[in-house]
Amino acid sequence: MQIVNKIINNDNHFIIAEIGHNHGGNLDMCKKMFRIAKECGADAVKLQKRNNKTLYTKAFYDKPYDNENSFGNTYGEHREALEFNFEQYKELQVHAKNLNIIFFATAFDIPSADFLHELDMPAYKIASADITNIPLIRHIYQFQKPMIISTGGATIEDIDRVYLMLRNSINIEISNFAFLHCVATYPNHTSELNLEFIKTMKEKMPELIIGYSNHHPALFTNYIVYVMGARIFEIHFTLNRASKGTDHAFSLEPKGLESLCEDLWRVKQSIGTGDKSILEAEKAAIQKMGKAIWPIKSIAKGEKIIPGENIALKTPMLDGLKPYELSKINNKIAIYDLSTSKPIKEGDYE
Repeated sequence: MQIVNKIINNDNHFIIAEIGHNHGGNLDMCKKMFRIAKECGADAVKLQKRNNKTLYTKAFYDKPYDNENSFGNTYGEHREALEFNFEQYKELQVHAKNLNIIFFATAFDIPSADFLHELDMPAYKIASADITNIPLIRHIYQFQKPMIISTGGATIEDIDRVYLMLRNSINIEISNFAFLHCVATYPNHTSELNLEFIKTMKEKMPELIIGYSNHHPALFTNYIVYVMGARIFEIHFTLNRASKGTDHAFSLEPKGLESLCEDLWRVKQSIGTGDKSILEAEKAAIQKMGKAIWPIKSIAKGEKIIPGENIALKTPMLDGLKPYELSKINNKIAIYDLSTSKPIKEGDYE
């Protein structure tokens, strides 16, 4: 999969700092979050776009929304306060380009998808709740841009429906799509994670990149799923978990995001090849701590070599015979005078 200049494959993962609405509707705060996410090592930043007046029923839009996380008196007012307009999005695009970080968004409805398409967004995210929204997915894949689809709250049948639709569609490059394992609880409890499903998704969709959308406040889950094959990581991001808003509590602060970005490369490096050979860097330690067959007293030429009588296993190993070779030299004849200053080697006996 490729998003802008970023290739995502088994060797190259992709970290999305999901800002969502953690900017609180403040453009300067959002720009600051873009910059810090880039400094932490994220590959992309992502927002969420809704056309609130067409998305929600009038009753839901006008419903009173009086709580500590509210940005308006009604749910509609609250949502409108968190949206950026077209010019603000263009300003954020310029800012992201100057930072050299990829910027895209989740489209929650067709008008929002068209809004993002007019901005020529490089990729689109489908939220978990829209995995059954086939009309939205069909509309967006006509843009011929990469699409990343979350699977929280979905059944296997829901996932299969979308996957088979995309795979069987003409004029669709299947590598442009990725699915993220996700659990739609906020935050995730450890017992809910079901990380093994990453393997299931990879088996069902072997030609696709599989990723992980994380709502768990700890880092360890990301390292587990990397080993399982996940290569896209969507991580909710905030500058302060105590900030006003519903998503901050399960988001990573800058230190956590920085640690994740660094550690995923360490995880990659630590996995290795699956082969086993002696590393050059291991040799000194093995020479120092390993055992070899050593004379424990001088052995004259023609004398028998007898374990426990004139040889024993001692450290360091140096270039001597290994312990597993002890039986093969039992009662052999020394062909040189052997001293205690060197281990016994091949060619010292017959």
